Amino acid sequence: MSAAGTLVRPTPLAARRITGVGLATACGVAVAVQSRINGELGVRLADGIAAAVVSFGVGLLVLLALVPATPRGRRGLAALRGALAAGTLRPWQCLGGVCGAFLVATQGLTIGTLGVAVFTVAVVAGQSGSSLAVDRAGLGPTGRQPVTPRRLAGAVLTVVAVVLAVGDRLGDPGALALALLPLLAGVGIAWQQAVNGRVSRAAGSALTATLVNFAVGTLALLAVFAVDVAVRGRPAGGLPAEPWLYVGGPIGVVFIAVAAAIVRFTGVLLLGLATIAGQVVGAVAVDLILPTAASHPGPTTLLGAALTLVAVLIAAKR
Repeated sequence: MSAAGTLVRPTPLAARRITGVGLATACGVAVAVQSRINGELGVRLADGIAAAVVSFGVGLLVLLALVPATPRGRRGLAALRGALAAGTLRPWQCLGGVCGAFLVATQGLTIGTLGVAVFTVAVVAGQSGSSLAVDRAGLGPTGRQPVTPRRLAGAVLTVVAVVLAVGDRLGDPGALALALLPLLAGVGIAWQQAVNGRVSRAAGSALTATLVNFAVGTLALLAVFAVDVAVRGRPAGGLPAEPWLYVGGPIGVVFIAVAAAIVRFTGVLLLGLATIAGQVVGAVAVDLILPTAASHPGPTTLLGAALTLVAVLIAAKR
């Protein structure tokens, strides 16, 4: 309300940023569900790399059917080729899918042992600091974003919150060593979101950017899987029959498409923090509803999850 008692409507940019934060938070919840699905698939196949190939491959098949079938998708592919030919988009900016592939691979490799909540804290620790650096360097479609005290406080508070959320597990040296993989994956997420946003802007289509992401990620995973098979042999487990184990890829499609579409309104840091809030809340919910031997969230976990939401609200106010 203003001093005159009239309702002050948010500016269009502020309204888009608020909407973007809400969408990113919902996507974060979906990523937590995806983590459990891909982690279970990795356990069933007895091979985390094979699980990642299946997850990314299913997502790529969905996109190969969807993008060319829509006028916007076809225009996006043509615009993407034009941007690459003109040099307004560099080839290295199309490699965000490598980071996404690494994240999905770590889901299959570590969640069976760590649980979704501990996996999430490792990703968050890498993502928060990396988002600040990516925004400061101007790698995203919004260009350079200042590291204001609020944004810095939001990032620091997010790390504190997730450490509190899973602090009872961080005393396990084995868990800490295994958590290095999702930590590195978290570092890559911010860069992935930044360059995918640039691809989306160049193509004029978030779905086209998502197709590029999944194509690059699938190729990277197939190369790693070929080496894995050559060294260790084929996966010991067969493909499971349950359909729900194959929806991790489509969930990833939605997440990447939404992130590529909204990063130009939120910036990389705010997008990352909102996603983190959703991931932590979703991870706690998943571990409570579908507990495993590696997951046992307690009161401090719930407190940490609530604190991440406070951190996002702090960072959202510029």
